[in-house]
Amino acid sequence: MLKNAIDWLSRLPKQPFANKPVLIQSASQGAFGGVRAQLHLRHSLVFVEARTFNRPEVIFAAVRTKVDPATGEVTDPATRGFIADQLKAFAAFVRR
Repeated sequence: MLKNAIDWLSRLPKQPFANKPVLIQSASQGAFGGVRAQLHLRHSLVFVEARTFNRPEVIFAAVRTKVDPATGEVTDPATRGFIADQLKAFAAFVRR
């Protein structure tokens, strides 16, 4: 659904995502759902001229083992650290 919304926006004469920094994260129960979703989303963001942050990527596989279902809090320390590292790198990317 998100990809379709971005596709619709790509038809506007003035692109709302043009030169805007974009960070992508995904979470899935399986091993490859998030990878596939990110790949398709990245293709769409090219056409709306977004400045997509590339690395490090955050792709949560087996999310049910890393997140508390009651609170939505990430409980896996390694995953929390990886997200923190990505956000720090993204902040530097935005400042460029």
